[in-house]
Amino acid sequence: MSSSVEVGIALALVGAVMANLASLLKHHGCQQVPLVRIHEPLRSARRLADSRWFAAGWGIAAVAWLVHIAALSMAPISLVQAALAGGAVSLAVLSQRFFGTAVEPRQWLALLLGGAGLALLALTLPSIGGSHSQFALPAIVAFEGTLGLLALTLGFGYRRRSLDARLGAHMAVIAGTLFAFAGVAIKALTGVGDLSFLILAPWIATIVVCGALAQYSAVAALQRGGAVETIGLMGLVASAAQILSGVVVFGDPLATGAVGIGLQATAFGLVCASALLLPPSQAGATHPAQPLIAQPA
Repeated sequence: MSSSVEVGIALALVGAVMANLASLLKHHGCQQVPLVRIHEPLRSARRLADSRWFAAGWGIAAVAWLVHIAALSMAPISLVQAALAGGAVSLAVLSQRFFGTAVEPRQWLALLLGGAGLALLALTLPSIGGSHSQFALPAIVAFEGTLGLLALTLGFGYRRRSLDARLGAHMAVIAGTLFAFAGVAIKALTGVGDLSFLILAPWIATIVVCGALAQYSAVAALQRGGAVETIGLMGLVASAAQILSGVVVFGDPLATGAVGIGLQATAFGLVCASALLLPPSQAGATHPAQPLIAQPA
């Protein structure tokens, strides 16, 4: 493993801790303002900006995102995301020590299983050198199109009454999918070389729009769910999707042989088990479950 890859992984670990701290600050701030609404985006944004907790979290998140981009430019996306997932335990530690949030034993187990599964997936990958930023256009269009379609389908599904009790988790999955979409696009952007602005502009605009939708979805999830399960689920979905993109889009090699394939199948099983265990035994949000769009009188 080259020194640049090692530096990229180290940056990813630092970014993971910063991102978890930022998300906890934003969760605390979100609980102090009215619920965000799709039909009131500017008013919702102003209310969030007035919360010092949320503003502090957003500032740290912005720095963490820059660290994440630096990591992506130096190491393969699968290793960067595995390192981010490996830092998921810091979420429970920070939440319990500094915010007084009770973390259930099953949530500790879920975070450990998810981090271990994604770390195992990364460890079973063959030795990788360089940043692995090259990609085939049909592959990234198909992968990003699938993520976009998934997010759109989940977005239409929030109206179902059966999801009211788990709306926070539902929105967390949408946010994680959108964060993955933006992350894959940014990773690709680090490998396109010197292209004209006219070619890059639509790409950058897609990243900005998708990032904004991801932030909105994340806030909606944070307001309707507990800190640990919501933040953990967003990170789990985003990391798993981007690790998969490393193989499908950027050509990160898979393990060979029965043992390697078996270990990677086990890793995916641990990630799935983690997602099932993350939701607490009872709701942890301050805000009661309410629809994203106000119903007409």
